[in-house]
Amino acid sequence: MEHKVPYEPTSATGVVLTPARAGWNYLGFETRRAAAGATLAGRTDGVELCLVVLSGDGTLEAAGEARAFRGRAGVFTGLPHALYLPPGHAWRVLASTDVEIAMATAPAEGRLPPRFIAPEDVAVEIRGGHNVTRQISHVIDPGGAEKLLCVEVYTPSGNWSSYPPHKHDVQAPPEEVDLEEVYHYRFQPKGGWALQRLYTDDRSLDEVVRAEDGDTVIVRRGYHPVVTAPGYDCYYLNFLAGDTPSWVARDEPQLAWVRGNWEGAPGRLRLPLGAGARGTPPADRSEGGEA
Repeated sequence: MEHKVPYEPTSATGVVLTPARAGWNYLGFETRRAAAGATLAGRTDGVELCLVVLSGDGTLEAAGEARAFRGRAGVFTGLPHALYLPPGHAWRVLASTDVEIAMATAPAEGRLPPRFIAPEDVAVEIRGGHNVTRQISHVIDPGGAEKLLCVEVYTPSGNWSSYPPHKHDVQAPPEEVDLEEVYHYRFQPKGGWALQRLYTDDRSLDEVVRAEDGDTVIVRRGYHPVVTAPGYDCYYLNFLAGDTPSWVARDEPQLAWVRGNWEGAPGRLRLPLGAGARGTPPADRSEGGEA
């Protein structure tokens, strides 16, 4: 079963994920790059589109308007410029510097107007606590598109994210809705990686994916928590799509208690361990032992 789509940074088009390739009904995902002076373009025929500028400066053209943007140097240096388009519109990105974009599509009827999204329009939320602290930057929330949702998530070195593990593969509102999802990863510094576990209640699916810079992980079903390697900050761009775009999800029952108890249960392990421990390691075990 394919869960990870690698990035191809030497080509103008990186990830290209169609609903057929992913094995689902709605969500398409793509990354593209353009050198300074070049143009990226497309049309939303039968689909709505959310386009996120990952890096670079340029001009967005759509729906008879042109918006110049001074973008971020990379995803770790600021909030994004973005564009939402309903079906039936052409769009262009004119690159003033090297530009990289990511975009998602889903079938739509055209009930919402085009919308340019500036960094100041992006709501920022700090979620979790302790070593489960992360930032959620909201690009498209429920009501902002017909089927799409979009957030950028920043997880500091060594932290967990998408935790407690949750799932959204059953249409049973208000407890849970069925959504397709991708995680597109970047790391700071490059060379980092995260582990993402994909599993179901009955463990008919139980896999761990190593996600590296530029990888896209496909979440078709099940729980999908993430932990990033110490020393490396993790960014992932989440696009989701479904008939009922909502943040409602079902927590993994055995781990739901962690929500609101981020530092652990009473009596959890604290170091140094042992009566009279002074916290000074023996000289021959300071940093280089097996542990």
